Amino acid sequence: MQAPQSAVLLRIYTEEGKQNDHRPLYEDIILKARRLGLAGATVLRGPMGYGQSHVIHTAKILDLSARLPLVIEIVDSAEKIQTLVEALNGMRDIGLMTTSKVEVIHYGSGAKS
Repeated sequence: MQAPQSAVLLRIYTEEGKQNDHRPLYEDIILKARRLGLAGATVLRGPMGYGQSHVIHTAKILDLSARLPLVIEIVDSAEKIQTLVEALNGMRDIGLMTTSKVEVIHYGSGAKS
């Protein structure tokens, strides 16, 4: 990916305990993005959150279950993001997915800003 250029940010909201074929869901998503050649991906762990069920998940010491919120962020061209979204269609337990248009202003050490 060259910078600067327009791109799309895909955000996937899920929980750290969700599984896909006996592997963490977030791991499968990241590996799929890598196989499809997307520019990069990051998994962010949240200390507190809730989703569609409105049940609050928190990192309090007495509630250290594997239900903390995760956000997976992936930035690439609209075409590559769409390819990934289509590849994820069969995965269960993916929560909310959103896209936003972004402007990449720097990408790696070889990019010009």
